[in-house]
Amino acid sequence: MRKLVMIGALAAVVGAAATTGAASAAEVEVKMLNRGAAGMMVFEPAFVKIAPGDTVRFVAVDKGHNAESIDGMLPEGAQPFAGKFNADLAVTFEKPGVYGYKCKPHYGMGMVGLVAVGDPVNADTAKAVRQSGKAKKVFAGLFEKLASTETAAK
Repeated sequence: MRKLVMIGALAAVVGAAATTGAASAAEVEVKMLNRGAAGMMVFEPAFVKIAPGDTVRFVAVDKGHNAESIDGMLPEGAQPFAGKFNADLAVTFEKPGVYGYKCKPHYGMGMVGLVAVGDPVNADTAKAVRQSGKAKKVFAGLFEKLASTETAAK
């Protein structure tokens, strides 16, 4: 009987530790849409601020989209990511910084987004990456949102 109680107590401690670790990480959903609140061909929301270890799930609500990182818009040492077309993609962001991403076929139409993870250590470098088409204007607005969240945090 004593062994059974000890095993039960140990299982409860291990289960609580596993639950605590899983509960500390969050998951945020970003939809890939043909039409959203901000117009045509958008990620919604296009700007998210998360903590290191959190996951962003890019959800293929509408067909013909993907989510992939943009060269030069990742923190140093971060791994680039690229999802398949018409498929959801879950990315766990471990390194603090700013991550710019796009839908490859709709980039020129401004289908881009920004993930800020913890301290945006590479914000200036990411902001300096040359953009084209409507993506340039959308990123300008996203970097303004980033700046306002940083100001509010101080």
